Amino acid sequence: MELSVLNIEGKDTGRTITLDDRIFNIEPNDHAIYLDVKHFMANKRQGTHKTRERNEVSGSTRKIKRQKGTGTARAGSIKSPLFRGGGTIFGPRPRSYSFKLNKKIKQLARKSALTYKARDNGILIIEDFNMEAPKTKEFVNIKNNLNIADKKSLFVLPAENNNIYLSSRNLQDVSVVSASFVNTYQILNAKTVVLLESCVSKIEEMFKI
Repeated sequence: MELSVLNIEGKDTGRTITLDDRIFNIEPNDHAIYLDVKHFMANKRQGTHKTRERNEVSGSTRKIKRQKGTGTARAGSIKSPLFRGGGTIFGPRPRSYSFKLNKKIKQLARKSALTYKARDNGILIIEDFNMEAPKTKEFVNIKNNLNIADKKSLFVLPAENNNIYLSSRNLQDVSVVSASFVNTYQILNAKTVVLLESCVSKIEEMFKI
């Protein structure tokens, strides 16, 4: 697949770049995508949920009524889960939701996600650019020039660039990530994936093509 290389003004530079079919035109594997997205979302969970159990609730441990003769069930403590304000039975405890996912499954999922984007014409190639200082207004102008102002977009850089990242940080519909850290969820969550020109070779190197 050949795509034209645009500049940050949205104009064709006259150059084209060929996307490798082994990355951008494979047979998509939906189950691999599901596993990789599930893995990403699970790793984001803090897992700090906690309820107080019987031994953690404040209250007297005095036996609140006699054992027999009341006509009701026996009760030994006001902290019993059966009473209002008592402890919780089998409540959630802090835990990690992360799980191991095979590296080849991750690669297959990301290739599948890129394939879907390529088939939907959701990939743009722009020439490398840099910003002398963080300027959100300049980044907004770049989005307007590329006709993606009202679209959720993902900018993939060949390497970390602090000025570009800070320029986009206040924009809710923009994500910026370096090629080595791009993941399946980010690719699918964006309407348009914007790849910097030198980023394509980084992606091919990442997938060992």
